[in-house]
Amino acid sequence: MLVGWSVLAVFCFPAVARSQDNYEIQVYGSETVAPFNTMVELHSNYTIEGRKQVVDGVEPTNHALHETVEITQGLTPWSEVGFYIFTSSRSGQGVQWVGDHIRPRVRAPEGWHLPVGLSLSTEFGYQRAAYSEDTWTLELRPIVDKQIGRWYFSVNPTFDRSFHGASEKTGFVFSPNVKVSYDFTKKITGGLEYYGSVGPLGKFDAVHDQQHQFFPAIDLNLSPKWEINFGIGVGPTAATDRLIFKTIVGRRFSWGRGRVAEPDSSWKAPPPK
Repeated sequence: MLVGWSVLAVFCFPAVARSQDNYEIQVYGSETVAPFNTMVELHSNYTIEGRKQVVDGVEPTNHALHETVEITQGLTPWSEVGFYIFTSSRSGQGVQWVGDHIRPRVRAPEGWHLPVGLSLSTEFGYQRAAYSEDTWTLELRPIVDKQIGRWYFSVNPTFDRSFHGASEKTGFVFSPNVKVSYDFTKKITGGLEYYGSVGPLGKFDAVHDQQHQFFPAIDLNLSPKWEINFGIGVGPTAATDRLIFKTIVGRRFSWGRGRVAEPDSSWKAPPPK
C-alpha cells in the first residue's frame, strides 16, 4: 500500500521545490491522528538572520515571520489528511497569504507488528511566486521512527518535485530530515533536529549550494491534548538562512466519540519513570 502511494504520486504529477522555505519546520513522526479527532497547529518561524535581497522575484527572508496554520483530520486508525495555510510578514508589508497545501498520510497498521513506526506523507499544493521560485509542488515523505527507552529517533528521507517554476525540469530533489531526542523527564524532551536539501537525485549540488539546518529543540509533553515544540536553528552554508527561531503549538480536539485520543504508541518502549 505504501509503495503504491509513492508510485501513484510519481506518475500522476509529471513534473522540485526545495523545502517550504521555513514555513513548516518539523520532523514527522509515524503516528497519525485518531479517527474523529482533529489536530490544529500553529507553526511560527522567525528568521533572525537570512537573505536580505530579492532573488529571482522571491522576497527576502531576513526578519520575516512565517506562520502556518495546519489542520489535520484523522480518517481511519491508519490514515489522516492535513491542510496548510502559509503566511508571511515583514516590516512594512503586513501579513501576506503565501499559499495552501493538502497532505494525505497513511501508516503501517498495528497488525503488521513492525519493529519500527512506518508511514508515508504525500503533500501537494501552491505557493505564490513572490515567496517561492516553484509555485506548484509535490512532496513525498517516507517516515521511519522508533522509541528505545528514553531515546527517540525519526528519519524522513523526503523527495520534492516541482511541476511549475524554476526547478520544473530538475527532477526529484533529496531533502532529508532527522530527529534524535531524549526524555529528560516525563514532560521535557530535548534533542537535535536536522533539515537538508542536497540537490537532484543522481547529481547533488555543490556543498556551497546545499541547504543544511541544525535545530537544538525542546518538546514539552504537558498533556495528551497539547503539542509544544521550539528551537533555534543555524545554517552553515551560503544557501541556508543563518539563524531561525521556530515554535510549534498544537491542540487535539475530539468530535463526538469521547475524550481526545492520545497518539498511538503501542509499539514503543514504556515511558521513563
